[in-house]
Amino acid sequence: MNVKPLSAPPAAKLTKQEQRKKDLQKLLHRIYNARQLYLIILIPFIYVIIFNYVPMYGVQIAFRKYNPMLGISHSPWVGLANFTRFFGVYNCWRIIINTLTLSVYGLLAGLPVAVILALGLNSLRSQAYKKTIQMVTYAPYFLSVVVLVGLLTQVLSPQYGLVNRFLELLGMESIDFMGSASMFPHIYVWSGVWQGAGYSSIIYLATLSSVDPELHEAARIDGANMWQRIWHIDLPGIAQTIIVLLILDMGKVLSVGFEKVYLMQKPLNLQTSEIVSTYVYKVGLTGTADLSYGAAVGLFQSLVGLVLVVTVNQISRKVSETSLW
Repeated sequence: MNVKPLSAPPAAKLTKQEQRKKDLQKLLHRIYNARQLYLIILIPFIYVIIFNYVPMYGVQIAFRKYNPMLGISHSPWVGLANFTRFFGVYNCWRIIINTLTLSVYGLLAGLPVAVILALGLNSLRSQAYKKTIQMVTYAPYFLSVVVLVGLLTQVLSPQYGLVNRFLELLGMESIDFMGSASMFPHIYVWSGVWQGAGYSSIIYLATLSSVDPELHEAARIDGANMWQRIWHIDLPGIAQTIIVLLILDMGKVLSVGFEKVYLMQKPLNLQTSEIVSTYVYKVGLTGTADLSYGAAVGLFQSLVGLVLVVTVNQISRKVSETSLW
């Protein structure tokens, strides 16, 4: 006689509340098992919350007529009046154009120099020569902005600067470089390239170190020279890194460094040296000290950066399939 084995009774179907409770228990169990990892990220998480998210409460100053005696919450609400006021200023677009000029000019000049320097250093066979060039190119990065501007002032001085002494030896008249509005963008950008090229090349050198050496060996066997190997192996190897850094830099288009511009700024070069950062400082912290107006201009600067990052990221994803997210 054949007897069928008894089958297990069907499991009782859990209610939604019981299922949520079970999922929560599983989540807590996974967190407990990885508690060391969660403790490691706890401090950075708290840092981001305190210094990045909590200050967002103060963003509403840009939409109020802020009065320190009344506080943020009780200051009268003015909506977009501060933004409208900025776009109504006679030199608004000149300030924006100056900021874009310095930022884009610096990006177009600095990125290729850093890439070329990294490719050149990676191709050197002499380690002693390579380390010497690295030391010479990295050293300017550790100069403070004040020291750098002081050096520029001394070297380009119309009275005793080395450049003007050389021009006088050639029979030419001395030039007030630091007081020239047309010369200001070039001095600002190329001094920045000189200071930061070595440091900016580090990340490209790190990426180049991950390129498979067998590719170069195969290229040598096929008769490729050094320039061909750089163009067809090294440059494609760092292409994704270049794109990612370019996307990140686009978010800083209106965030040109305040300290260096402010220290180099003179009444004679204000036509090209007045940027968003220096304007916010002057209207928000000096003179009338209109904090609401300064906050509105600063918020506009941040919003433009956010829009540019998102836009360039989407374009990069469609064109090269490389993006931040």
